[in-house]
Parts: sequence; C-alpha cells; structure tokens
Amino acid sequence: MNSKLENLYSQILTELGEDPQREGLLKTPERVARAMRFFTKGYDEDPIAIINSAKFVEEYKQMVVVKDIEIYSLCEHHLLPFYGKAHVAYIPNGHITGLSKIARVVECFARRLQVQERMTVQIRDSIQEALNPLGVAVVIEAGHMCMQMRGIQKQNSATTTSAFTGIFIKEQKTREEFMQLIAHKLR
Repeated sequence: MNSKLENLYSQILTELGEDPQREGLLKTPERVARAMRFFTKGYDEDPIAIINSAKFVEEYKQMVVVKDIEIYSLCEHHLLPFYGKAHVAYIPNGHITGLSKIARVVECFARRLQVQERMTVQIRDSIQEALNPLGVAVVIEAGHMCMQMRGIQKQNSATTTSAFTGIFIKEQKTREEFMQLIAHKLR
C-alpha cells in the first residue's frame, strides 16, 4: 500500500466482508484510490484561472453557446455518479474566452463531490466573475445513480437545473433564445 487512501479502501473491503488479499482484489485499493483522485481532480483547479488563461478583448455582443458538454460527477451524499450534459451561454461585454475553457470550467466543478444545484451556480458564477459578461446562462441535465440504483430506483429519471445572470434574467426573449438553441440539434 502506497497511500493512506489505499489503506482506507483496503479497510472498507474488509468491513464489507471481503478479503483484500484475494487475487481479484489485490490491486483494487490502488485502482480505486487512483480513480477517486481523478474523479475529484477539480479541487486542484481554479476556474477563474482557467477562463483567464484564454481571455481576449473582443467587441462581439451576441450570445456564445457551448452545449452538450458531457459531465460526470459524484453525488456528495452517496459518492455515486451522476452524469449528463451541461449547456452554457454568455453574452460578452468586451471580453471573450476560448471555447474549450467553458468546457474546462464545467469539468473543474464536475470533478468534485457535488450536488447538481450547486455545480450549476458555481459554473455560472465563475464565468460571470471572470468575464463580467452581460449575462450567463447554465442548464444541466443529469441522471443520478443514487436515484437509479438505490433508494427510489427510478431508472429513467433525470434532473434539470438552471442558473442565470444579467440579461438572461431581465430579458425573457434572450432566455427563450438560449433554451431554443440548446434544444435544437444542428447535427
């Protein structure tokens, strides 16, 4: 065992009635520890720095939408996965950022122990803070394994959360345009 986390997973296997020395489980604590470090790597990332690493002066004043960003996160209540798609838009106010940076901010927050509601707001707030756009819109649609494989066991359930700032709150037509754009499949 190399790490405290590996030792803890070995103890968990023992508490579950398993033998961590059994052939099939010999490397499981190491693999699970490595996986958990990956699943929670967002704690080591700064979303504002991500956006600022590709922030450019630009007078573009129309909506920028990055949609269908895959998310994989862990529910902080059960440490079970939830997964789905994030849709993010902003209306620049003198600055834009690289499109991949929007997806990286989503990933940064998804790779933490989360609740979908908080993640939606965190994504919105970080883009608002870094770019000071005229408005930000975030919608996340996700399936939660804590609802699908335990508890209520509703396999086809999905949760949708949204968070808006600025013009997306003030102007219903702007919010509606965003919702139409994320619903429409161009490909």
